[in-house]
Amino acid sequence: MNFEYFIAKRLIKGKEHKTSISTPIIKIAIFAIAIGMIMMLITVATGVGLQHKIREKVAAFNGHILISSFDNNSSVESLMPISSNQEFYPDFDEVEGVTHMQATASKMGLIRTETDFDGVVVKGVGEDYDWRSFEEYLIEGRIPNFKDKLNEEILLSAHIANRLDLKVGDKAITYFLKKNGSSKSKPYIRAFKIVGIYNSGFQQFDELYLFADIRHVRKMNKWESDEVGNFEVFIDDFDKIDEKGLDVYQNIPSTMDSQTIALKYGTIFEWLKLFDLNIIGIIGIIILVAGINMITALLVLILEKTPMVGILKALGTTNWSIRKVFLYNAAYLILIGLFWGNLIGLGLLFLQQHYEIISLNPETYYVSTAPVYIDLGHILLLNVGTIVLCILMLLVPSYIITKISPTKSIRFQ
Repeated sequence: MNFEYFIAKRLIKGKEHKTSISTPIIKIAIFAIAIGMIMMLITVATGVGLQHKIREKVAAFNGHILISSFDNNSSVESLMPISSNQEFYPDFDEVEGVTHMQATASKMGLIRTETDFDGVVVKGVGEDYDWRSFEEYLIEGRIPNFKDKLNEEILLSAHIANRLDLKVGDKAITYFLKKNGSSKSKPYIRAFKIVGIYNSGFQQFDELYLFADIRHVRKMNKWESDEVGNFEVFIDDFDKIDEKGLDVYQNIPSTMDSQTIALKYGTIFEWLKLFDLNIIGIIGIIILVAGINMITALLVLILEKTPMVGILKALGTTNWSIRKVFLYNAAYLILIGLFWGNLIGLGLLFLQQHYEIISLNPETYYVSTAPVYIDLGHILLLNVGTIVLCILMLLVPSYIITKISPTKSIRFQ
């Protein structure tokens, strides 16, 4: 083993000689490995980051699992109330992995100003509502306070605010149709006060929702104080959402239904699944290109060192030992490429993560900037996988060493 390392080290020093034919080929191979690692890191970090970010945004507006009456299941508005006095609320102990539950109720309305109007869905929330996911979306003002007495505070999206020319501190005059009322009956009118403006970048929700006190919805719908529209359930592992969704369904009364956001917004999540195939395809192509470059470099190196191979064979060195010398040398070159690739790739990702240099169209990607998700496990897997696959690809071309004749190769120039 020491002999093989010694020969590999001498081989590496030999290739660095200015007159070496293999030097430019080797530099190209190292460059290919580095560029390949940079592209793989960016592909995985941004692809997975986009998946996580969109999941977070959808969950922020709906929870991971939605429990409602069968009459409300396919409606944006909460039509039939359900009692909040349930065994599973507020702590769903029957299902492992549930981290939080919150009660909400929705009602369709119309905001009208002196010059324009816009339809909205007022999402009523209470003191149990988890605002942590909205703190990063808050761009102006503050989160409403629904823990004290009933008030008119609301959280409005930037999309609606810009469309109607509203700002923090303004009154949003909102009209609601009365439940089971005729077209001639006067609507409910609420003069909400805008205390905060949010921008999630998810236009499908931003153009629809404003957040108000759930007691307004109860009062307009003539519900009891313990009645709500639905329950939003949050879990700790999104990868188990189908399993947890089934567990939740099996532990609620037969008069209720549950639906995961993966099912409710199936089009979005099916689109996200395509990212996995894209990532695998891109990584496969990059590793193939990098492997071909390393094969070329190895063959040139073997050709250049043919006399040395003949001498080693004449001294009794086995073919496998000589092949390992070249494979060690190739592994060294791969490690150099991976070092620079990781250094530059992670540097670019950290810049994007902190300064959001690259922006995206939120109408297409549901986010305004390219999200980055850096995971140590992904980085290690990419590096180890690249080394292993490249070395395996090099085993075949290194077989050419067994065909080299000692007598002919020593005289080879």
